[in-house]
Amino acid sequence: MKFKQAQSLINIANLLQCEFVGDEQFQVLGMNEIHVVEPGDIVFVDHPKYYDKALNSAATIILINKKVDCPEGKALLISEDPFRDFNTLTKHFNPFQSSNAAIAASAKIGLHTIIQPNCFIGNNVVIGQNCLIHSNVSIYDNTVIGNNVIIHAGTILGADAFYYKKREDGFDQLISGGRVVIADNVGIGALCTIDKGVTGDTTIGEGTKLDNQVHVGHDTVIGKKCLIASQTGIAGCVIIEDEVTIWGQVGTTSGITIGKKAVILGQTGVTKSVEGGKSYFGTPIEESREKLKQLANIKKIPELLQKLK
Repeated sequence: MKFKQAQSLINIANLLQCEFVGDEQFQVLGMNEIHVVEPGDIVFVDHPKYYDKALNSAATIILINKKVDCPEGKALLISEDPFRDFNTLTKHFNPFQSSNAAIAASAKIGLHTIIQPNCFIGNNVVIGQNCLIHSNVSIYDNTVIGNNVIIHAGTILGADAFYYKKREDGFDQLISGGRVVIADNVGIGALCTIDKGVTGDTTIGEGTKLDNQVHVGHDTVIGKKCLIASQTGIAGCVIIEDEVTIWGQVGTTSGITIGKKAVILGQTGVTKSVEGGKSYFGTPIEESREKLKQLANIKKIPELLQKLK
């Protein structure tokens, strides 16, 4: 998430009421999670296990809960609770805006786009030309939709990320300040949910088609011309490359990559990254040919035991 105007390190420190290390005029351009940070971004870290990863990332401002040696060309914000203060920044630079209309005044809708009754179109939403948005679709703030997109009834674009920190008295949610971006010619079935990014974009590539009841987690990037069948659940921060086919009731873990033109057969648990151009099946996931051989061999076990008697 980039700020509308560049900030100085001292301005951010004053906002958070925290100590800082570095030039007080050090430029701060935005904030992001570790997997999408760029120079000028703030990243937060609150566990020693991940200090080195954050300090050596592309981020140039580290929101951290301990004073450590600051790498050259970077700055530190010393916070008692980096998770809480990251939320403070999101609320300050991207505050929630209520809407008193079914279609917000700031929404932009292209020519020949049809929006059926009982839809909600949030603040700063952009919808392209020749789209068809069926009834009871909710499109949250800042979502971007291309041309020739069809979205079926009951789908929700832009819900918050499922991202929590456990506290003694319950769970704190990491506030989502990102977007959903839908490219041209995408088809989205009924009752799908696509969560917005925490700080970046959840993206559906050109020509991709989602069946009914598909869930896409925060910051996931789905490529072009993918087919994803019903009741598939895709976790956050997943990369699905172009022309991937995912059949029904597949589930994935977070932070993995599914390679170009891979085929994931139904009810597979995608527990790790997989190469493109191959077919996969089972939990844990394996190449389908190998997995099916294993299942065939298991069926032979009673016969083999009988022979041993």
